[in-house]
Amino acid sequence: MADLEARGIPTVGVATTEFVDGAAAQAKSLGIDPALVFVPHPIQDRTDDELKQLADDHLEPILAMLVKS
Repeated sequence: MADLEARGIPTVGVATTEFVDGAAAQAKSLGIDPALVFVPHPIQDRTDDELKQLADDHLEPILAMLVKS
């Protein structure tokens, strides 16, 4: 993500809530402040319809972060 952002390509990381602490530690160690959206954990057992709803529920904040100046 940091490389893409440095090249002017907006990015947003999407991960489950299980990785909030890990993402914070990684960002701190790299000295970056990435745009991140966390979705409920777990993902692997969700149906297609549940995944579509999850995507719909989080699309707005993802798009907002992508176009944030």
